[in-house]
Amino acid sequence: MQKSDTAKTAALLAAEPALAEALRWFSTEKRWINEKHLELCRIAAPTFQEQARAEWMVAQFKALGCDAKLDRAGNVLAYLNEQHDGPLVALTAHLDTVLEPRTAEDIRGSRDGELLGPGVSDNGAGLAALLAVAHAVRVNRMLRASRLPLVLVANVGEEGEGNLSGMRFLCRPSGMGGKIRSFLVLDGPATDHITNRALASRRYEIICTGPGGHSWSDFGTGNPVHTLARAIAYFAEQPPPNGAGAPRSTYNFGLIEGGTSINSIPVDARAKVDLRSESPYRIDEMAALLTGAIERALEVENERATGGRVNAKIREIGARPGGQLPEGARILAHLRSTDSYLGIRAHLDCASTDANVPLSMGIPAVSIGAGGQGGGAHTPNEWFRPEGREAGLRRILLTLVMLMRDLDEASAR
Repeated sequence: MQKSDTAKTAALLAAEPALAEALRWFSTEKRWINEKHLELCRIAAPTFQEQARAEWMVAQFKALGCDAKLDRAGNVLAYLNEQHDGPLVALTAHLDTVLEPRTAEDIRGSRDGELLGPGVSDNGAGLAALLAVAHAVRVNRMLRASRLPLVLVANVGEEGEGNLSGMRFLCRPSGMGGKIRSFLVLDGPATDHITNRALASRRYEIICTGPGGHSWSDFGTGNPVHTLARAIAYFAEQPPPNGAGAPRSTYNFGLIEGGTSINSIPVDARAKVDLRSESPYRIDEMAALLTGAIERALEVENERATGGRVNAKIREIGARPGGQLPEGARILAHLRSTDSYLGIRAHLDCASTDANVPLSMGIPAVSIGAGGQGGGAHTPNEWFRPEGREAGLRRILLTLVMLMRDLDEASAR
């Protein structure tokens, strides 16, 4: 079959003996990959509590002969060679999950590699891919002997209020940001997208407080829960415009808390809200609408109150920067060549991932899936199936090799 011009680079690369052997490894060792995937997902790693899984990943990398360690943020860094001075390419996947299994048995696996439970796709698929790439290279005599300017990173703090803390540390205080020339970020399994635009977001906590009291004898005292509910309703009545030509924008009140009993007027109530938009201006606009809704709710509640008043404050608890991969970026050209060779059809999209940080700093980065099929992310019924995983892993390795050869060419000039 004649390969298109776009696919020729990847096809020639895949035919090289060392790489051909490594690419075959992903098929011959499917069982090993499935077993490691199940094992890592059974180690709970909710955001801010990733240490046990991080230490397990370090041990796995060391068992494969990698130079692996934890940095001060809790990220796992693994190098395939002992010498790793100079520019690097980074392959990353986040350690943390939104939900955690209560017991190891909450993650259920079948003999053919199907998994069910929190985090098996997001981001068990990405972490399993890190191990698979390391293993495929380390067991390959020719690749093992090469100096590969590659760092594998299993980072903390991607989900929720983690606020991309692991990637922020990696790119800035750690000093690695000055060494890494490109980032290939693995997030989930799907190979049908390439995230080349970073979706900006802001997260806020709204806190309403009052004197509280008895539901009968103190009725009329300003009620923080009533105030908060009214503020949410006011904001939701002003949905962001998402019509033709408008930048897509969303909001979500994902957590509401308050009160102590059904017959007590609460002393406090709080909510957390996530605002996202393809436009920084639109996020500013939504933040202003949120503040206005809270002020209006306070005014109405305190006008109705016959007793103590309610107060409210809003504080920012997270912000993810936006950014975009420049047109003509080599990393995108390499992915397109690999996809054409492998028969993968992927569209460009905008999303919030670890790639936000390097993209905001002008460092080439994309986020892609690690292969396989999955769904139900961020729910107890999350699932993963390994069908198609080999193509995803081949895609990753071929793209990485192209990026590393770019570094060699640049250093030779």
